[in-house]
Amino acid sequence: MSKLLYKPFSMASSVAGGIAAGIVFKQVWRRLSGEDEAPQATSRDYGWGEVLAAAALQGAIFAVVKAAIDRGGAAGVRRLTGNWPPD
Repeated sequence: MSKLLYKPFSMASSVAGGIAAGIVFKQVWRRLSGEDEAPQATSRDYGWGEVLAAAALQGAIFAVVKAAIDRGGAAGVRRLTGNWPPD
């Protein structure tokens, strides 16, 4: 039953985390590169190194934000209910 209650909360926080991660990535990319947008994989204006570096940075930021939100949500559920949410 607790898994059923936790699932909607988990999905909503994942969506919010994805939005937050996108904002964080744009800010980090802007500071590192001086450009407003990261290169697209199919853009001919950038080389392999720039495209792959942008993708690696974006992936790392998304993974860290997702882990932080998931962990924080689970810790919040534990504080509220006394139980760690089910996997």
